[in-house]
Amino acid sequence: MKAHPHRDLALINLAGFLRSLGVGLMGVVLGIYLFRAGRSSFTIGLVIATGLAGSALATVIVSFAADRLGRKQSLIFLSLLSGIGGMALALSPALGVLLAMVFIGMLNGTGTDRSASFALDQAIVPGLAPDSKRTWNLAWYNVLLDGGGSVGALAAGLPLFLQHRLSFSAISSYKVVFFGYSGLCLLVATLYAFVSPAIEVNYTPAPAKMGAGITLENRRILAKLTALFSLDAFGGGFLTDALVAYWFFRRFGVAEHDLGLVFFAVHILNACSHLGAVWLARRIGLVNTMVFTHLPSSLFLMAVPFAPSFKWAVLLFLCREALVEMDVPTRQSYVAALVSPSERTYASGITNLARNVFWAVGSAAAGFLMQALTFSAPLLIGGGAKVTYDILLYRSFRGLRPPEEMKSVQTVR
Repeated sequence: MKAHPHRDLALINLAGFLRSLGVGLMGVVLGIYLFRAGRSSFTIGLVIATGLAGSALATVIVSFAADRLGRKQSLIFLSLLSGIGGMALALSPALGVLLAMVFIGMLNGTGTDRSASFALDQAIVPGLAPDSKRTWNLAWYNVLLDGGGSVGALAAGLPLFLQHRLSFSAISSYKVVFFGYSGLCLLVATLYAFVSPAIEVNYTPAPAKMGAGITLENRRILAKLTALFSLDAFGGGFLTDALVAYWFFRRFGVAEHDLGLVFFAVHILNACSHLGAVWLARRIGLVNTMVFTHLPSSLFLMAVPFAPSFKWAVLLFLCREALVEMDVPTRQSYVAALVSPSERTYASGITNLARNVFWAVGSAAAGFLMQALTFSAPLLIGGGAKVTYDILLYRSFRGLRPPEEMKSVQTVR
């Protein structure tokens, strides 16, 4: 089969958009459906945690085995397995069976795509274009993921539409949506089936490396980056949309409708910031873009609790959101640049796994600290952790440049 990198990039972007659409949908309707189906709050939390555990295990397997098994086959298989999560909700089996299906289906109830497929996509996209376009392609990939998640959140109104317009019962309307989610997973698998051999590390069979083929020097670099990314993710766990929205609601008594408008603006700013990061990185470099946009965004966040009014608090928060996502495509591009193409799956999988784990730890700690210390503790502690991350990242990696930046320095000389 002939390689078609441009077509592959379009297929991966479309698959990512549709997968994120499903994740955005589940992030809104999962808990509500389980509550309507008579499940307890404990069970709802258990279902969400089980799905995330399945996703974490899949990311570990992908990190070590996807290049040996084949990236294309891995993406197709992961997409097919994801459909089992939707079937589990639609069929409503006994709790034990439900949890087993949710685990196998890697059901994501967070509303944000951080799946094993997401990690594998990050390893593939940088190899489909020259180094000069690597950050740009990753930025567009993230824009489409944000867009898919937003559309999925809007699609959460489908159960009500089915109830009011087509006279479905409440439970039946949700089950139709879950069958539709499984169908969406099949569509994603179909898209991946059309990608060419260009997404593979090589076109001919090679000895299994299982991630062990990564050089010692790159292992050290990845270990340091993973530790720093874990600190950043830990801080981010204090700052989920749900928690920040709750803070605004309690602090200023803001209605849900107004908060919805605020977070719609947030997602628009996040999407635009991905593309802005590409423009800035070409001028000041990947590490400088990561640090000098992320650091002020954290300072804006830490100023929010001291705002005298809702308007000032929202202004500071939106300033933060206009900058905070600029480190996403630049971070992904930087990791891909520091390792060889054959090491990218391992590098992407390990760094994403660490971020997901520490994001969950931060989220778990946020509610406790909000109650035990002060109501604004998550914003201050989360922002402080991110400031520390920025300083350490700059000190450790400001001298380690990706290949395209080294070439530009040599050209200037």
